[in-house]
Amino acid sequence: MNQFAHLMAQPSGAMADMARADQLASPGRRDWMKAAGALTGLVLMVGAGGMVRAAEAAKEEKKYGADGMPHGTVDDPLVFVSIDKDGIVTIIAHRAEMGTGVRTGLPMVVADELEADWSKVRVIQAPGDEPRYGNQDTDGSRSTRHFFQPMRRVGASARAMLEIAAAKQWNVPVTEVVARNHEVLHEASGRKLGYGELAEAAAALPVPATDTLRLKKPEQFRYIGKQSTRSVDIQDVVSGTTHFGIDTRLDGMLYAAVARPAVLGGKVKSYKADAAMKVPGVLKVVEIPAGPIPPVFAALGGVAVVAADTWAAMKGRNALEIEWDDGPNASYDSEAFRKTLSEGANKPAPAVRNDGDAMKALEGAAQRIQAEYYLPHLAHATMEPPAATARVADGKCEVWACVQSPYGTRENVAKQLGLDISAVTVHQTLLGGGFGRKSKSDYAVEAALLSRAMDGKPVKVTWSREDDITNDYFHTVSVERLEAGVDANGKAVAWLHRTAAPTIGSTFVANAQGQQPFELGMSAVNIPFDIPNFRVESVPVPAHTRIGWFRSVSNIPHVFAVQSFVAEMAHALKRDPKDYLLELIGPARKISPPDMSDSWNYGESPAIYPLDTGRMRHVVEVAAKAAGWGRQLPAGRGLGLAVSYSFVTYVATVVEVEVGKDGSLTVHQVDVAVDCGPQVHPDRVRAQVEGACIMGQSLATRSEISFAKGRTNQTNFHQYEVTRMSEAPRAIKVHLVEHGFDVPLGGVGEPAVPPFAPALCNAIFAATGKRIRNLPIRDQLKA
Repeated sequence: MNQFAHLMAQPSGAMADMARADQLASPGRRDWMKAAGALTGLVLMVGAGGMVRAAEAAKEEKKYGADGMPHGTVDDPLVFVSIDKDGIVTIIAHRAEMGTGVRTGLPMVVADELEADWSKVRVIQAPGDEPRYGNQDTDGSRSTRHFFQPMRRVGASARAMLEIAAAKQWNVPVTEVVARNHEVLHEASGRKLGYGELAEAAAALPVPATDTLRLKKPEQFRYIGKQSTRSVDIQDVVSGTTHFGIDTRLDGMLYAAVARPAVLGGKVKSYKADAAMKVPGVLKVVEIPAGPIPPVFAALGGVAVVAADTWAAMKGRNALEIEWDDGPNASYDSEAFRKTLSEGANKPAPAVRNDGDAMKALEGAAQRIQAEYYLPHLAHATMEPPAATARVADGKCEVWACVQSPYGTRENVAKQLGLDISAVTVHQTLLGGGFGRKSKSDYAVEAALLSRAMDGKPVKVTWSREDDITNDYFHTVSVERLEAGVDANGKAVAWLHRTAAPTIGSTFVANAQGQQPFELGMSAVNIPFDIPNFRVESVPVPAHTRIGWFRSVSNIPHVFAVQSFVAEMAHALKRDPKDYLLELIGPARKISPPDMSDSWNYGESPAIYPLDTGRMRHVVEVAAKAAGWGRQLPAGRGLGLAVSYSFVTYVATVVEVEVGKDGSLTVHQVDVAVDCGPQVHPDRVRAQVEGACIMGQSLATRSEISFAKGRTNQTNFHQYEVTRMSEAPRAIKVHLVEHGFDVPLGGVGEPAVPPFAPALCNAIFAATGKRIRNLPIRDQLKA
């Protein structure tokens, strides 16, 4: 897996500038300076000083966190900060914005340490250039935890340079000056200079050494950890002036729609384009060669129609007459495959964690409890379907796209076009949702191939909703089988979990089977239960469609199974589910992930990020108390509880439901306790958790991708259903566990998704006595 491990290390007032992002894309320093100066007249620019990387503390042989990611981090203020003569501070956002608030959060950290006035801060988006900016692969809920400290150093360095410049101008010791709210003050004389007045002199100074920086104390923060910082994008979002990938417009741009093989590994046998060419506006029909198997991030292939507008391109595509060779996956049927998964989960399989002797302990147990759970394939269904525009001319390629990994896109496009990476520029737009789908840049490759076929004219490829759902990198399907043994006192003595699911590895390596360590480290092997005999097995099964990471990835099936099963154990033993869950978690202790056969731990150091059962217990108690656990409820109502550790964050969810006599489901309230360490931008933390609950409800109640004859049975939202506003929880209450900045930061975008479904299904059982083991719920509550 080493050859693609870096791709899997997971697993989310400036918009006028975004619209002109093509001006900022030249990889050359001189062109970049010229373009940026044309935008804002900046004078504190990228200088000759080198990049300062955050690797000082990396003494372990294995690299963790940001240091373990390609290109690590950069903390040079001359890369990220520029100041205009009028004092406007421009900060570069180098991570992708898809609703997480990272375009506000990381620049806000810089501004805080810089002592900048937020009303005078502007943010512009970086192009894909990891050697300059550090890692840009925006997934795995790691943007803030990886770049919080580097961005603090960026701001502190820039502040120090401004202070030194002022001290030199006044000919006073630098210890006598202080930066405060966009000015540098000499309090002894009452003199002060604005940042704009100092910027040019400051830019000429060397960047201070990291060990000389004076980082703020938490009590000095003006924006970090506060609720009041306004999002840099909010005005543009609500006024409709944002620039998403689908919004790109270039002079002379053409538009394309692609007919892709509906079956993975399929290819065009023959086609007729006569009718398509008769559609007004259609200019050309282009065959795209079939993509490789395994697919990686290459284009799937097929037949593209290029036209003067998107509507003509889609009408032309509909008129194509194509005969397909469906290839080796033509017989894929998800119902039949479900039986294959179940059969595998009911046979011994290779152990991936084996503490004690679970099989012997099961045989000698006073009581054995077992259950099997099924979760289907899922589609990302982002609000904005994939969209990319490319221009290939004069041996160079420019791409404008809603991608989560702009530099990975740059690498991919360069490889597919046979160009050196220096010849490719990727302009990062906003994303209308990502969820992991837009880490895969196949749609950008399509646009580049079609621009080349159209003699260098810019071509935009827009995926329809049908394209998006039928040709996704789907979340894996799985069967999870669990069995536990308890002694005469009801204490758990044995645990067996067999997990059967196609692996994401199949997207990168032909015939890959068996979940990889990063997938198993998502709530399968790293369950911290106080059970002496603990065994987890991974069933090797093939993949018959593209499999990709998805918001919270393998935590979704694993947490659903584990947390549902804990409630089933509690019921069998006539115990309160919360009390029994806490008993299984056991006393507060810190467990090194490798001691649970988890060699991954979300890429973080096990010394810095042990699994802390005290924190896990605490979120359970907080959520339960907030929900009024144990109170009497009317008939037909119930409370359900689940907890999970994912992306180095602890989340417990309590759901209160009502099930009507007609099987109707109402979610009255959701209480979510979140321990993600200190919160840099609390408002966005709450928003991410609230959104995760809505998405979790969708996945639990409605969403499913199934296959017949190799093709998805679902094509649009009338079949791939999502939660509607009328079905959403009546109230979502987020309870953030407070921490100082002595506690390491956790992830936020993904961790609240996994516990929702088991909490919901446990609540349904409490209300009705009906146990849901197969998702989605849909009509299972109806008599």
